[in-house]
Amino acid sequence: MIPKPADAPTTVVHVIHSLGAGGAENVLVELARTAPDTGLRIVVVGLSDAADDRNAHRLAEAGATVYQLHAGRYDLGAVRRLAAIVRRERGDVVHTHLKHADLVGGLAARLVGVPAVSTLHVIESDPRGAAHRARVRAAVLARATLFDRVVALSEAQRAWYSSFRAPTPVVLVPNGVREPAPPSPTGARAALRAELGVDDRTLLGVTVSLMRPEKGHAVALAAVRLLPADLPFVLALAGDGPLLDTVRAEVEVDPQLHERVRVLGYRSDVDDLLRAADLVVHPSHEDALPTSLISALATGTPVVATRVGGIPDIVGDDAGILVPPDDPAALAAAVADLARDPGRREACGL
Repeated sequence: MIPKPADAPTTVVHVIHSLGAGGAENVLVELARTAPDTGLRIVVVGLSDAADDRNAHRLAEAGATVYQLHAGRYDLGAVRRLAAIVRRERGDVVHTHLKHADLVGGLAARLVGVPAVSTLHVIESDPRGAAHRARVRAAVLARATLFDRVVALSEAQRAWYSSFRAPTPVVLVPNGVREPAPPSPTGARAALRAELGVDDRTLLGVTVSLMRPEKGHAVALAAVRLLPADLPFVLALAGDGPLLDTVRAEVEVDPQLHERVRVLGYRSDVDDLLRAADLVVHPSHEDALPTSLISALATGTPVVATRVGGIPDIVGDDAGILVPPDDPAALAAAVADLARDPGRREACGL
């Protein structure tokens, strides 16, 4: 590559499986929004097709240069195409997100001769057998060959990854979110709650999460069924994903859930939803460091969440209640306790 001027910004080529909905994809949007203030130029390459590519448009609006390769999963021909992009964009670093991108991006970086960094976005800590552990170990060894640094999002994730005796240096860089958007005009909170059919006497809980099995939506629905009948409470589920239709169908056929649950799908007004809520419910089975909870803390919204992954790093007793994962009764009890204690909710929001 032709040498870059000394005053040119550092170009980071981020590589990810696709540019559809997802937590890692949302983090890239946040990075693109803040990059100019830090002397970085962001290029994002989505390797494969997704059911939607809304984050491609959001990234472009945030100022990133965006490519979509439309390659098949683990298509090694994508390595050469990605390497050509890195050369064309005069990339200084390749930064990958998730396993597919680790392989393709790591190989492309080595082909071009630039450093490579991999960010871990998940903790695969469930006891899934020897075959699963072998796959994780293989990914660890691949990163050791292809990457100069591995980024962990939380202490729990770093400890999990280090348990595989990872030889690549692992650095801790927690996720972040932008400052919450300014509050909407007076009356917007009441209007949003009215849109959801929630009056002033009813408490509103909000879950903001991609609808995948590991996010625990089934546990949330089971917990709603266990809530006291006299507790005025509605749970709104914001986010789409592979389980959206399943969750929506379950809510439609169950009278109890139909009364107390709102399935919203994808929402672009998450900050307003969090401000309209009385508490956030996050029933995940595994999470490295969920940005939805960071956003909840930034808006001062109390939290009921599971004690998994990096969640205890950011949610203490002064911010909400943590419960064991996959325990609908504990989740329901915590929601009821916080719902019936306005003083504690107010203290958690400070």
